[in-house]
Amino acid sequence: MSITVNKKAFHDYFVEEKIEAGLALQGWEVKAIRAGRVNIKESYVVIKKGEIQLLGMHLTALPTASTHVTPDPTRTRKLLLHRAQIDKLIGQVERAGYTLVPIDLHYTRGRIKLEIGLAKGKKLHDKRSDEKEKDWKREQGQLMKERQR
Repeated sequence: MSITVNKKAFHDYFVEEKIEAGLALQGWEVKAIRAGRVNIKESYVVIKKGEIQLLGMHLTALPTASTHVTPDPTRTRKLLLHRAQIDKLIGQVERAGYTLVPIDLHYTRGRIKLEIGLAKGKKLHDKRSDEKEKDWKREQGQLMKERQR
């Protein structure tokens, strides 16, 4: 079940591979995510000290959050992956010129997971051709619908 999707990622990048990762979250963050107070549109994934981290994910704290915890809405969150997956991603990002992009925040068996994509950036002409292709498919669907009448 999807919580939020980063549609901007597919507009700006060619996503070649998707990987599901866990998130190291605090209690108030889990409650805020379950309430739908999360945004991953402006977030990005970086590699620091051999760990994969998510920066810029905005979580708005609930008004009923604990008084002894000071919520930081955009703190850096660690992504939980196996060492072999981390090593593979580090190799592809550093050598092959890929970037890591958060795509989808969702539930898997009651746990909150983040789907990250191994992606290459699109150039302006690539974005234009994708837009033309979407327009053509939309127009094609309308023509087929009119023809069936």
